[in-house]
Amino acid sequence: MPTDPAFSKELAAAPRLRIPNHLGVIMDGNGRWATARGKKRTEGHLAGVRALRGLVELCINYGVPNLTVFSFSSENWSRPAEEVSFIFSLLRRFVASDLQSLIRNNVHVRVIGSREGLDPSLVRLIRDAEQKTAANTGLNLIVAFNYGSKAELTEATRAVARAVARGELDPESITEETIAASLYTTGLPDPDLIVRTSGEQRISNFLLWQAAYAELVFVDEYWPDFNEATFLRVLETYALRDRRFGGIEARIT
Repeated sequence: MPTDPAFSKELAAAPRLRIPNHLGVIMDGNGRWATARGKKRTEGHLAGVRALRGLVELCINYGVPNLTVFSFSSENWSRPAEEVSFIFSLLRRFVASDLQSLIRNNVHVRVIGSREGLDPSLVRLIRDAEQKTAANTGLNLIVAFNYGSKAELTEATRAVARAVARGELDPESITEETIAASLYTTGLPDPDLIVRTSGEQRISNFLLWQAAYAELVFVDEYWPDFNEATFLRVLETYALRDRRFGGIEARIT
């Protein structure tokens, strides 16, 4: 059932919650959720898409400006071919069925990750979603698909090296901002908060550069069970964090 926006905004204004400017989510545990219920792993991925729809709605209602979700890792290619194919079909179905809703809700879609080796029709679908939502000014929904942070950093390094080789960039002038501008996430703020579901406590090659000062919250629920109660608990945990960014005194963000 959709959240009442007025109720959500009232909760978001409460002292016990802090709304991150950029929320990253590692959506983990679809397969284990299904296995625990005697279902096929593919049913877990279907349930995971429903949870993603719910999260997008929650971010809109609570005023989270930027949301990055880890949907398919470049390491996930090692999974059974049938499962990989199903995950790809889910992305197609999500874009096809939800695009109009995302447009109506003023959501700007951006897909980060390598597009090499992807089916051309899938690449066209991704570009279509990005183009049709490009003018939207609400939630920035960033989908990390066929994404790996080490590969992202490698490609950024190559881009900087090519600029040096062309004589366009002095090596001594390379700064952190130079590297950041070559990442997939250029133009976006770094995540304040990264959440991982399923009880696993690692970030698994997700936004390694960008997450330098992100708060990490690990929850036990499998991704398909992530709901508003979990979301609020995460925000409450985040509100209790003392964010010093390497300094002595906390900075309010």
